[in-house]
Amino acid sequence: MDAAMSKTPSPSDIERERRLAEALRANLRKRKTQTREARTHYEKPSDATKG
Repeated sequence: MDAAMSKTPSPSDIERERRLAEALRANLRKRKTQTREARTHYEKPSDATKG
């Protein structure tokens, strides 16, 4: 086993992992929002022609 894997993570490593995880969650939320907006953008013109 690698020596780096056998020691406990330092507080700075734990903080880095926490920040990375939060950045990933924020990115996912942002992408979901963009997808929803794009979907509604493409659906609205077709809805307008139905009326």
